[in-house]
Amino acid sequence: MIELHTAAEVRAAEAPLLAALPDGALMQRAAAGLATVCLRLLGRPYGARVTVLAGAGNNGGDALFAGARLAARGARTTAILLARDRAHPAALAAFRRAGGRTVEAAAAGPVLDRSDLVLDGIVGLGGSGGLREPAAALVDRAAAGPALMVAVDLPSGVDADTGAMAGAAFPAMHTVTFGAVKPGLVVGAGRGSAGQVHLVDIGLGPHLPAPSARQLTDADAAARLPLPDADDDKYSQGVVGVVAGSATYPGAGVLCTGAALRTRPGLVRYAGTAADGVRAAWPEAIVTDGRPGDAGRVQAWVIGPGLGTGDEARSVLAEVLATDLPVLVDADGLTLLAAEPELVRRRSAPTVLTPHDREFARFGTEPGDDRIGATRRLAADLGAVVLLKGDATVVADPDGTAFVNGTGTPWLATAGTGDVLSGIAGALLAADLPAVEAAAVAAHVHGRAGQVAAAHGPFIAGDVVRHLPEAVARVRGTPSAGLPDSGA
Repeated sequence: MIELHTAAEVRAAEAPLLAALPDGALMQRAAAGLATVCLRLLGRPYGARVTVLAGAGNNGGDALFAGARLAARGARTTAILLARDRAHPAALAAFRRAGGRTVEAAAAGPVLDRSDLVLDGIVGLGGSGGLREPAAALVDRAAAGPALMVAVDLPSGVDADTGAMAGAAFPAMHTVTFGAVKPGLVVGAGRGSAGQVHLVDIGLGPHLPAPSARQLTDADAAARLPLPDADDDKYSQGVVGVVAGSATYPGAGVLCTGAALRTRPGLVRYAGTAADGVRAAWPEAIVTDGRPGDAGRVQAWVIGPGLGTGDEARSVLAEVLATDLPVLVDADGLTLLAAEPELVRRRSAPTVLTPHDREFARFGTEPGDDRIGATRRLAADLGAVVLLKGDATVVADPDGTAFVNGTGTPWLATAGTGDVLSGIAGALLAADLPAVEAAAVAAHVHGRAGQVAAAHGPFIAGDVVRHLPEAVARVRGTPSAGLPDSGA
Protein backbone atom coordinates (compact mmCIF):
# COMPACT_ATOMS: atom_id res chain seq x y z
CA MET A 1 0.00 0.00 0.00
CA ILE A 2 1.38 3.39 -0.98
CA GLU A 3 0.59 5.93 1.73
CA LEU A 4 -0.01 9.55 0.72
CA HIS A 5 0.84 12.42 3.06
CA THR A 6 0.15 16.13 2.78
CA ALA A 7 2.83 18.81 2.92
CA ALA A 8 1.78 19.76 6.45
CA GLU A 9 2.07 16.15 7.61
CA VAL A 10 5.53 15.86 6.08
CA ARG A 11 6.72 19.09 7.68
CA ALA A 12 5.40 17.98 11.08
CA ALA A 13 7.22 14.64 10.71
CA GLU A 14 10.45 16.43 9.77
CA ALA A 15 10.39 18.65 12.86
CA PRO A 16 11.56 16.07 15.46
CA LEU A 17 14.27 14.82 13.11
CA LEU A 18 15.54 18.33 12.44
CA ALA A 19 15.70 18.88 16.20
CA ALA A 20 17.51 15.60 16.89
CA LEU A 21 19.93 15.34 13.96
CA PRO A 22 23.04 17.42 13.28
CA ASP A 23 22.42 20.52 11.21
CA GLY A 24 21.99 19.62 7.54
CA ALA A 25 21.83 15.84 8.08
CA LEU A 26 18.26 15.49 6.82
CA MET A 27 19.09 17.44 3.67
CA GLN A 28 22.12 15.21 3.10
CA ARG A 29 19.90 12.14 3.33
CA ALA A 30 17.60 13.60 0.71
CA ALA A 31 20.47 14.64 -1.55
CA ALA A 32 22.09 11.21 -1.29
CA GLY A 33 18.85 9.50 -2.30
CA LEU A 34 18.30 11.96 -5.13
CA ALA A 35 21.81 11.47 -6.47
CA THR A 36 21.44 7.69 -6.30
CA VAL A 37 18.29 7.77 -8.43
CA CYS A 38 19.96 10.15 -10.91
CA LEU A 39 22.98 7.87 -11.19
CA ARG A 40 20.68 4.96 -11.93
CA LEU A 41 18.83 6.96 -14.58
CA LEU A 42 22.04 8.15 -16.23
CA GLY A 43 23.58 4.69 -16.27
CA ARG A 44 27.08 6.02 -16.84
CA PRO A 45 27.59 9.29 -14.95
CA TYR A 46 31.16 10.06 -16.06
CA GLY A 47 31.03 12.93 -18.52
CA ALA A 48 27.23 13.23 -18.36
CA ARG A 49 25.96 16.80 -18.53
CA VAL A 50 23.79 17.58 -15.51
CA THR A 51 22.07 20.94 -15.08
CA VAL A 52 20.57 22.08 -11.79
CA LEU A 53 17.78 24.63 -11.83
CA ALA A 54 18.35 25.96 -8.32
CA GLY A 55 15.88 28.19 -6.58
CA ALA A 56 16.04 29.63 -3.10
CA GLY A 57 15.71 27.58 0.06
CA ASN A 58 15.87 23.90 0.84
CA ASN A 59 14.59 22.55 -2.46
CA GLY A 60 17.41 24.28 -4.30
CA GLY A 61 19.76 23.06 -1.58
CA ASP A 62 18.72 19.44 -2.09
CA ALA A 63 19.36 19.80 -5.81
CA LEU A 64 22.75 21.50 -5.36
CA PHE A 65 23.97 18.94 -2.83
CA ALA A 66 22.89 16.16 -5.20
CA GLY A 67 24.68 17.95 -8.03
CA ALA A 68 27.83 17.99 -5.91
CA ARG A 69 27.57 14.23 -5.44
CA LEU A 70 27.10 13.72 -9.16
CA ALA A 71 30.12 15.91 -9.90
CA ALA A 72 32.17 13.75 -7.55
CA ARG A 73 31.20 10.77 -9.75
CA GLY A 74 32.49 12.51 -12.88
CA ALA A 75 29.39 14.29 -14.14
CA ARG A 76 29.80 17.73 -15.70
CA THR A 77 27.47 19.75 -13.50
CA THR A 78 26.16 23.26 -14.07
CA ALA A 79 23.82 25.21 -11.82
CA ILE A 80 21.51 27.94 -13.02
CA LEU A 81 20.93 30.06 -9.92
CA LEU A 82 17.42 31.49 -10.11
CA ALA A 83 17.83 33.31 -6.81
CA ARG A 84 21.57 33.98 -6.61
CA ASP A 85 21.42 36.03 -3.41
CA ARG A 86 19.20 33.42 -1.72
CA ALA A 87 20.77 30.17 -2.89
CA HIS A 88 21.38 27.70 -0.07
CA PRO A 89 24.89 28.79 1.01
CA ALA A 90 26.25 25.43 2.26
CA ALA A 91 24.88 23.55 -0.74
CA LEU A 92 26.25 26.11 -3.21
CA ALA A 93 29.66 25.95 -1.54
CA ALA A 94 29.67 22.13 -1.72
CA PHE A 95 28.60 22.27 -5.36
CA ARG A 96 31.48 24.58 -6.26
CA ARG A 97 34.02 22.56 -4.25
CA ALA A 98 33.00 19.47 -6.23
CA GLY A 99 33.78 21.28 -9.49
CA GLY A 100 30.30 22.44 -10.41
CA ARG A 101 30.03 25.71 -12.29
CA THR A 102 27.29 28.31 -12.30
CA VAL A 103 25.78 30.35 -15.13
CA GLU A 104 23.33 33.21 -15.29
CA ALA A 105 19.78 32.46 -16.41
CA ALA A 106 20.18 34.75 -19.42
CA ALA A 107 23.08 32.65 -20.75
CA ALA A 108 21.69 29.23 -19.82
CA GLY A 109 19.97 28.26 -23.07
CA PRO A 110 22.90 26.45 -24.71
CA VAL A 111 23.61 24.59 -21.45
CA LEU A 112 20.05 23.26 -21.34
CA ASP A 113 20.16 22.29 -25.02
CA ARG A 114 23.11 19.95 -24.33
CA SER A 115 22.00 18.56 -20.96
CA ASP A 116 21.59 14.84 -20.34
CA LEU A 117 19.68 15.42 -17.11
CA VAL A 118 17.99 18.51 -15.67
CA LEU A 119 17.20 18.72 -11.95
CA ASP A 120 14.22 20.82 -10.92
CA GLY A 121 15.15 22.48 -7.63
CA ILE A 122 13.17 25.65 -8.34
CA VAL A 123 10.55 25.52 -5.56
CA GLY A 124 9.50 22.83 -3.10
CA LEU A 125 6.52 22.05 -0.90
CA GLY A 126 6.08 25.69 0.03
CA GLY A 127 5.68 26.87 -3.56
CA SER A 128 2.39 28.24 -4.84
CA GLY A 129 1.12 29.17 -8.26
CA GLY A 130 2.70 28.43 -11.62
CA LEU A 131 6.29 28.93 -12.63
CA ARG A 132 7.39 32.53 -12.99
CA GLU A 133 9.95 34.00 -15.35
CA PRO A 134 12.73 33.35 -16.04
CA ALA A 135 12.11 29.85 -14.63
CA ALA A 136 9.19 29.13 -16.97
CA ALA A 137 11.21 29.93 -20.08
CA LEU A 138 14.17 27.84 -18.86
CA VAL A 139 11.91 24.87 -18.18
CA ASP A 140 10.39 25.17 -21.66
CA ARG A 141 13.88 25.21 -23.15
CA ALA A 142 14.94 22.18 -21.14
CA ALA A 143 11.79 20.24 -22.06
CA ALA A 144 12.45 20.84 -25.75
CA GLY A 145 15.87 19.23 -25.47
CA PRO A 146 17.08 15.66 -24.99
CA ALA A 147 17.50 15.74 -21.20
CA LEU A 148 15.90 13.52 -18.61
CA MET A 149 13.66 15.87 -16.64
CA VAL A 150 13.88 15.06 -12.91
CA ALA A 151 11.86 16.89 -10.25
CA VAL A 152 13.20 17.24 -6.72
CA ASP A 153 10.50 16.18 -4.22
CA LEU A 154 7.71 17.74 -6.30
CA PRO A 155 7.54 19.27 -9.79
CA SER A 156 7.73 23.04 -9.42
CA GLY A 157 4.33 24.58 -10.14
CA VAL A 158 2.34 21.62 -8.77
CA ASP A 159 0.34 21.88 -5.54
CA ALA A 160 1.65 19.19 -3.17
CA ASP A 161 -1.75 18.34 -1.68
CA THR A 162 -4.11 18.56 -4.64
CA GLY A 163 -2.03 18.26 -7.80
CA ALA A 164 -3.52 21.54 -9.04
CA MET A 165 -1.50 23.60 -11.50
CA ALA A 166 -2.30 27.31 -11.58
CA GLY A 167 0.06 27.91 -14.50
CA ALA A 168 3.20 26.44 -16.02
CA ALA A 169 4.85 23.54 -14.18
CA PHE A 170 7.98 21.45 -14.57
CA PRO A 171 7.10 18.45 -16.82
CA ALA A 172 9.02 15.73 -15.01
CA MET A 173 9.80 12.35 -16.48
CA HIS A 174 10.80 11.29 -12.97
CA THR A 175 10.09 12.76 -9.55
CA VAL A 176 12.31 11.84 -6.60
CA THR A 177 10.22 12.55 -3.51
CA PHE A 178 11.45 12.50 0.07
CA GLY A 179 9.97 10.76 3.07
CA ALA A 180 6.45 10.24 1.75
CA VAL A 181 4.51 10.36 -1.50
CA LYS A 182 2.52 13.58 -1.69
CA PRO A 183 -1.07 13.44 -2.98
CA GLY A 184 -0.30 16.03 -5.66
CA LEU A 185 2.00 13.54 -7.36
CA VAL A 186 -0.81 11.06 -8.04
CA VAL A 187 -4.00 13.11 -8.45
CA GLY A 188 -5.17 16.04 -10.55
CA ALA A 189 -2.95 17.66 -13.14
CA GLY A 190 0.07 16.89 -10.98
CA ARG A 191 -0.18 13.22 -11.85
CA GLY A 192 0.58 14.05 -15.47
CA SER A 193 3.49 16.31 -14.52
CA ALA A 194 5.19 13.95 -12.06
CA GLY A 195 6.25 11.14 -14.37
CA GLN A 196 7.55 8.07 -12.56
CA VAL A 197 7.66 8.65 -8.81
CA HIS A 198 10.65 7.39 -6.77
CA LEU A 199 10.33 7.49 -2.98
CA VAL A 200 13.48 8.10 -0.94
CA ASP A 201 13.34 7.07 2.72
CA ILE A 202 14.81 9.81 4.92
CA GLY A 203 13.55 8.43 8.23
CA LEU A 204 10.15 10.12 8.52
CA GLY A 205 8.20 6.87 8.93
CA PRO A 206 7.94 6.76 12.75
CA HIS A 207 6.81 10.39 12.83
CA LEU A 208 4.15 10.32 10.10
CA PRO A 209 0.46 10.20 11.08
CA ALA A 210 -2.14 7.96 9.47
CA PRO A 211 -1.99 8.71 5.74
CA SER A 212 -4.16 11.32 4.12
CA ALA A 213 -5.03 8.77 1.44
CA ARG A 214 -3.69 5.53 0.01
CA GLN A 215 -2.94 3.99 -3.35
CA LEU A 216 -3.29 0.28 -4.02
CA THR A 217 -0.53 -1.76 -5.59
CA ASP A 218 -1.22 -4.88 -7.65
CA ALA A 219 -0.40 -6.97 -4.58
CA ASP A 220 -2.92 -5.02 -2.50
CA ALA A 221 -5.63 -5.50 -5.10
CA ALA A 222 -4.78 -9.19 -5.55
CA ALA A 223 -5.13 -9.80 -1.81
CA ARG A 224 -8.70 -8.49 -2.04
CA LEU A 225 -9.76 -10.39 -5.15
CA PRO A 226 -11.64 -13.49 -4.00
CA LEU A 227 -10.35 -16.86 -5.16
CA PRO A 228 -12.64 -19.89 -5.22
CA ASP A 229 -11.74 -22.93 -3.20
CA ALA A 230 -12.80 -26.55 -3.38
CA ASP A 231 -15.87 -26.02 -1.18
CA ASP A 232 -17.30 -23.13 -3.19
CA ASP A 233 -20.30 -23.26 -5.47
CA LYS A 234 -21.96 -20.64 -7.66
CA TYR A 235 -23.96 -19.24 -4.76
CA SER A 236 -21.14 -19.01 -2.23
CA GLN A 237 -18.90 -16.89 -4.48
CA GLY A 238 -21.24 -13.93 -4.63
CA VAL A 239 -24.42 -13.31 -6.59
CA VAL A 240 -24.72 -9.87 -8.14
CA GLY A 241 -27.88 -8.39 -9.57
CA VAL A 242 -27.71 -5.92 -12.46
CA VAL A 243 -30.39 -3.39 -13.36
CA ALA A 244 -28.98 -1.54 -16.33
CA GLY A 245 -29.79 -0.78 -19.92
CA SER A 246 -33.08 -0.08 -21.64
CA ALA A 247 -34.65 -0.28 -25.05
CA THR A 248 -32.87 3.00 -25.84
CA TYR A 249 -29.50 1.99 -24.33
CA PRO A 250 -29.30 -1.82 -24.34
CA GLY A 251 -25.51 -1.73 -24.53
CA ALA A 252 -25.22 -0.49 -20.95
CA GLY A 253 -26.89 -3.65 -19.69
CA VAL A 254 -24.73 -5.86 -21.90
CA LEU A 255 -21.47 -4.20 -20.82
CA CYS A 256 -22.30 -4.05 -17.13
CA THR A 257 -23.44 -7.68 -17.03
CA GLY A 258 -20.42 -8.85 -19.03
CA ALA A 259 -17.99 -7.04 -16.73
CA ALA A 260 -19.62 -8.58 -13.66
CA LEU A 261 -19.35 -12.04 -15.22
CA ARG A 262 -15.73 -11.56 -16.27
CA THR A 263 -14.77 -10.46 -12.75
CA ARG A 264 -15.77 -13.96 -11.66
CA PRO A 265 -18.67 -13.85 -9.23
CA GLY A 266 -20.55 -17.09 -8.74
CA LEU A 267 -23.67 -15.87 -10.51
CA VAL A 268 -25.03 -12.76 -12.24
CA ARG A 269 -28.75 -12.08 -12.33
CA TYR A 270 -30.01 -9.48 -14.79
CA ALA A 271 -33.31 -7.69 -14.19
CA GLY A 272 -33.99 -4.92 -16.64
CA THR A 273 -35.58 -3.86 -19.90
CA ALA A 274 -32.63 -4.86 -22.12
CA ALA A 275 -33.21 -8.54 -21.37
CA ASP A 276 -33.11 -9.73 -24.98
CA GLY A 277 -29.74 -8.13 -25.64
CA VAL A 278 -28.22 -9.38 -22.40
CA ARG A 279 -29.56 -12.89 -22.96
CA ALA A 280 -28.09 -12.98 -26.45
CA ALA A 281 -24.68 -11.62 -25.37
CA TRP A 282 -24.26 -13.50 -22.10
CA PRO A 283 -26.02 -16.88 -21.87
CA GLU A 284 -24.18 -17.38 -18.56
CA ALA A 285 -26.36 -14.73 -16.88
CA ILE A 286 -29.76 -15.49 -15.38
CA VAL A 287 -32.07 -13.03 -17.12
CA THR A 288 -35.40 -11.88 -15.69
CA ASP A 289 -37.84 -9.78 -17.67
CA GLY A 290 -39.57 -8.44 -14.55
CA ARG A 291 -38.58 -6.06 -11.77
CA PRO A 292 -35.60 -6.57 -9.44
CA GLY A 293 -37.81 -8.21 -6.81
CA ASP A 294 -38.55 -10.99 -9.31
CA ALA A 295 -34.90 -11.77 -10.03
CA GLY A 296 -34.22 -14.07 -7.09
CA ARG A 297 -31.73 -13.81 -4.29
CA VAL A 298 -28.68 -11.58 -4.81
CA GLN A 299 -25.95 -10.31 -2.49
CA ALA A 300 -25.42 -6.89 -4.12
CA TRP A 301 -27.07 -4.73 -6.76
CA VAL A 302 -25.73 -2.57 -9.58
CA ILE A 303 -28.25 -0.08 -10.90
CA GLY A 304 -28.28 2.93 -13.17
CA PRO A 305 -26.31 2.62 -16.41
CA GLY A 306 -28.70 3.25 -19.31
CA LEU A 307 -31.69 3.00 -16.96
CA GLY A 308 -33.40 6.24 -17.98
CA THR A 309 -34.64 8.97 -15.66
CA GLY A 310 -38.42 8.64 -15.91
CA ASP A 311 -40.93 7.66 -13.25
CA GLU A 312 -40.50 3.93 -13.81
CA ALA A 313 -36.72 4.20 -13.47
CA ARG A 314 -37.14 6.19 -10.26
CA SER A 315 -39.50 3.52 -8.92
CA VAL A 316 -37.05 0.72 -9.67
CA LEU A 317 -34.17 2.66 -8.09
CA ALA A 318 -36.21 3.26 -4.93
CA GLU A 319 -37.08 -0.44 -4.80
CA VAL A 320 -33.43 -1.47 -4.95
CA LEU A 321 -32.29 1.14 -2.45
CA ALA A 322 -35.00 0.00 -0.04
CA THR A 323 -33.27 -3.37 0.32
CA ASP A 324 -30.71 -4.13 3.02
CA LEU A 325 -28.13 -5.16 0.42
CA PRO A 326 -25.04 -3.32 -0.86
CA VAL A 327 -25.96 -1.21 -3.90
CA LEU A 328 -23.83 0.51 -6.52
CA VAL A 329 -25.50 3.44 -8.32
CA ASP A 330 -24.14 4.85 -11.58
CA ALA A 331 -25.11 7.04 -14.53
CA ASP A 332 -28.88 7.65 -14.78
CA GLY A 333 -29.27 6.37 -11.24
CA LEU A 334 -27.04 9.21 -10.06
CA THR A 335 -29.15 11.78 -11.90
CA LEU A 336 -32.22 10.47 -10.08
CA LEU A 337 -30.41 10.43 -6.74
CA ALA A 338 -29.18 13.99 -7.14
CA ALA A 339 -32.84 15.07 -7.28
CA GLU A 340 -33.74 12.91 -4.26
CA PRO A 341 -30.60 12.34 -2.15
CA GLU A 342 -32.61 11.13 0.86
CA LEU A 343 -33.00 7.83 -0.98
CA VAL A 344 -29.36 7.13 -0.17
CA ARG A 345 -28.97 9.15 3.04
CA ARG A 346 -31.48 6.99 4.89
CA ARG A 347 -29.85 3.70 3.91
CA SER A 348 -27.98 1.65 6.50
CA ALA A 349 -26.57 -0.86 4.01
CA PRO A 350 -23.42 0.03 2.02
CA THR A 351 -23.93 2.24 -1.02
CA VAL A 352 -21.37 3.11 -3.70
CA LEU A 353 -21.87 6.06 -6.04
CA THR A 354 -19.68 6.34 -9.14
CA PRO A 355 -20.01 9.83 -10.68
CA HIS A 356 -17.87 11.53 -13.26
CA ASP A 357 -17.35 15.28 -12.79
CA ARG A 358 -20.65 16.42 -14.32
CA GLU A 359 -22.66 13.85 -12.35
CA PHE A 360 -20.78 14.84 -9.19
CA ALA A 361 -21.75 18.49 -9.75
CA ARG A 362 -25.45 17.55 -9.78
CA PHE A 363 -25.15 16.94 -6.04
CA GLY A 364 -24.51 20.63 -5.49
CA THR A 365 -20.82 21.40 -5.98
CA GLU A 366 -18.08 20.94 -8.56
CA PRO A 367 -15.16 18.67 -7.64
CA GLY A 368 -12.74 21.58 -8.13
CA ASP A 369 -8.99 21.28 -7.76
CA ASP A 370 -9.09 19.34 -4.48
CA ARG A 371 -10.55 16.10 -5.77
CA ILE A 372 -9.72 14.07 -2.67
CA GLY A 373 -11.29 16.66 -0.38
CA ALA A 374 -14.38 17.03 -2.57
CA THR A 375 -14.92 13.27 -2.72
CA ARG A 376 -14.59 13.00 1.06
CA ARG A 377 -17.10 15.78 1.60
CA LEU A 378 -19.74 14.27 -0.67
CA ALA A 379 -19.23 10.83 0.87
CA ALA A 380 -19.75 12.28 4.36
CA ASP A 381 -22.80 14.27 3.26
CA LEU A 382 -24.55 11.29 1.66
CA GLY A 383 -23.32 8.56 3.99
CA ALA A 384 -22.06 6.58 0.99
CA VAL A 385 -18.84 5.55 -0.67
CA VAL A 386 -18.12 7.92 -3.56
CA LEU A 387 -15.94 6.96 -6.51
CA LEU A 388 -15.08 10.09 -8.50
CA LYS A 389 -13.99 8.99 -11.95
CA GLY A 390 -11.12 10.70 -13.68
CA ASP A 391 -7.57 10.29 -14.89
CA ALA A 392 -6.78 9.45 -11.27
CA THR A 393 -10.01 8.06 -9.84
CA VAL A 394 -10.62 8.95 -6.18
CA VAL A 395 -12.60 6.78 -3.76
CA ALA A 396 -13.71 7.89 -0.30
CA ASP A 397 -16.06 6.61 2.38
CA PRO A 398 -18.09 8.61 4.92
CA ASP A 399 -15.41 8.14 7.59
CA GLY A 400 -12.77 9.84 5.41
CA THR A 401 -10.86 6.77 4.24
CA ALA A 402 -9.64 7.60 0.75
CA PHE A 403 -7.87 5.87 -2.13
CA VAL A 404 -6.37 7.36 -5.29
CA ASN A 405 -6.18 4.94 -8.19
CA GLY A 406 -2.83 4.52 -9.89
CA THR A 407 -3.79 2.47 -12.97
CA GLY A 408 -5.51 3.35 -16.22
CA THR A 409 -4.99 5.05 -19.55
CA PRO A 410 -6.52 8.06 -21.31
CA TRP A 411 -7.98 5.57 -23.81
CA LEU A 412 -10.55 4.65 -21.15
CA ALA A 413 -12.29 7.97 -21.85
CA THR A 414 -14.71 6.31 -24.26
CA ALA A 415 -18.40 5.46 -24.14
CA GLY A 416 -19.37 2.48 -22.02
CA THR A 417 -16.23 2.04 -19.93
CA GLY A 418 -18.05 3.42 -16.90
CA ASP A 419 -20.64 0.66 -17.29
CA VAL A 420 -17.78 -1.83 -17.25
CA LEU A 421 -16.41 -0.32 -14.03
CA SER A 422 -19.84 -0.62 -12.41
CA GLY A 423 -20.06 -4.31 -13.25
CA ILE A 424 -16.60 -5.00 -11.81
CA ALA A 425 -17.38 -3.14 -8.59
CA GLY A 426 -20.76 -4.86 -8.25
CA ALA A 427 -19.15 -8.26 -8.47
CA LEU A 428 -16.70 -7.33 -5.71
CA LEU A 429 -19.50 -5.96 -3.52
CA ALA A 430 -21.31 -9.29 -3.92
CA ALA A 431 -18.11 -11.05 -2.79
CA ASP A 432 -18.53 -9.23 0.55
CA LEU A 433 -15.60 -6.83 0.28
CA PRO A 434 -16.00 -3.65 2.34
CA ALA A 435 -17.60 -1.10 0.03
CA VAL A 436 -14.68 1.35 -0.07
CA GLU A 437 -12.26 -1.48 -0.83
CA ALA A 438 -14.54 -2.98 -3.47
CA ALA A 439 -14.66 0.39 -5.22
CA ALA A 440 -10.90 0.96 -4.97
CA VAL A 441 -10.04 -2.55 -6.20
CA ALA A 442 -12.56 -2.22 -9.03
CA ALA A 443 -10.93 1.02 -10.18
CA HIS A 444 -7.50 -0.64 -10.05
CA VAL A 445 -8.59 -3.71 -12.06
CA HIS A 446 -10.56 -1.57 -14.52
CA GLY A 447 -7.47 0.56 -15.11
CA ARG A 448 -5.31 -2.50 -15.65
CA ALA A 449 -7.83 -3.89 -18.14
CA GLY A 450 -7.71 -0.60 -20.01
CA GLN A 451 -3.92 -0.78 -20.14
CA VAL A 452 -4.05 -4.34 -21.46
CA ALA A 453 -6.59 -3.34 -24.11
CA ALA A 454 -4.56 -0.25 -25.07
CA ALA A 455 -1.54 -2.44 -25.78
CA HIS A 456 -3.47 -3.70 -28.81
CA GLY A 457 -4.34 -0.21 -30.08
CA PRO A 458 -7.44 1.97 -29.80
CA PHE A 459 -10.27 0.11 -28.09
CA ILE A 460 -13.94 0.23 -27.20
CA ALA A 461 -15.63 -0.67 -23.93
CA GLY A 462 -16.31 -4.23 -25.03
CA ASP A 463 -12.56 -4.76 -25.41
CA VAL A 464 -12.10 -3.83 -21.75
CA VAL A 465 -14.60 -6.54 -20.81
CA ARG A 466 -12.78 -9.09 -22.96
CA HIS A 467 -9.43 -8.26 -21.39
CA LEU A 468 -10.62 -8.43 -17.79
CA PRO A 469 -9.41 -12.02 -17.20
CA GLU A 470 -5.91 -11.10 -18.40
CA ALA A 471 -5.96 -7.95 -16.29
CA VAL A 472 -6.93 -9.91 -13.18
CA ALA A 473 -4.16 -12.41 -13.92
CA ARG A 474 -1.63 -9.59 -14.21
CA VAL A 475 -2.80 -8.04 -10.95
CA ARG A 476 -2.29 -11.42 -9.31
CA GLY A 477 1.19 -11.63 -10.82
CA THR A 478 0.34 -14.47 -13.19
CA PRO A 479 0.36 -12.93 -16.70
CA SER A 480 0.65 -16.35 -18.30
CA ALA A 481 -2.06 -17.90 -16.17
CA GLY A 482 -3.51 -20.93 -17.86
CA LEU A 483 -3.48 -24.69 -17.50
CA PRO A 484 -1.18 -26.28 -14.91
CA ASP A 485 2.18 -27.47 -16.16
CA SER A 486 1.72 -30.95 -17.60
CA GLY A 487 5.33 -31.82 -16.92
CA ALA A 488 5.98 -32.47 -20.61
